[in-house]
Amino acid sequence: MPSTSPILIPVPDVLQGSRVVVRCYQPEDAAAFYEAVDESRDHLPPFENWAHDFHSVDDAYVQVTHCRARWMVRQEFAAGIFHKETGRLLGACGIHRVDWERRVFMIGYWIRKSEVGKGYVSEAVRVLTRLAFRLFGANRVEIRMNTRNVRSAAVPQRLGFVLEGTLRNATPRSIEGKLGDEYVYALIPEDFLALPWSRTDE
Repeated sequence: MPSTSPILIPVPDVLQGSRVVVRCYQPEDAAAFYEAVDESRDHLPPFENWAHDFHSVDDAYVQVTHCRARWMVRQEFAAGIFHKETGRLLGACGIHRVDWERRVFMIGYWIRKSEVGKGYVSEAVRVLTRLAFRLFGANRVEIRMNTRNVRSAAVPQRLGFVLEGTLRNATPRSIEGKLGDEYVYALIPEDFLALPWSRTDE
C-alpha cells in the first residue's frame, strides 16, 4: 500500500460498471435516496428493518452526509448504485466492517423494489470486490445474509463467492422480532484471481 494511513489512499468517488455507476453520495442525493427507500418499505423487510427509520428527506440527508463523512475518513464505503445512462438511484451497496489491519472487508447491498431482478446488484458487487482486492489489498472479502433471504444469497453464488458456512442465530432481530441464521460467503485473493471477471473492468 502507498501509505500507512487509509485516509491517504486515493479512493475514487466514482466507480464505473457497464450499466451502473457506484459512487459516494452527494448531499443532493438525499431526495432520490428517500424516494428509493419509501418505494421499498414493504419490499426490504423482514431482512432490512432500517427502512422504517426514514420518515422524511431530512432523515435521508443526515444519512447520506454520514455516509460521505465515513467515506472520506475511510471508515466504510457506503455508496449509491446509479443507472449509468439515466442517473436514477437504483439502490445501494457498500464496503462495511472495514478492518484495515487485517485487510478484511464486508460487502452489503439492497435494491429498490422496481429494479429487482435486473442484475444491477451483481454488477455493483463486482465493482466493489475489484476495488477491495486491487486497491485495498484485501486478504478477505465477505458477504453475509439471512439464510431466508434467497435473492440476496443469489448474488455471491452468481459471482463465485465461496459458501464457508452458516452461523446460527447470528443476524439482527428481524421485523418479526426473531434472530436468524446467517450464510457466510467469502473470497480470498486466490479465489478472486481465479474468477474471469477479476481480470476485467466490466
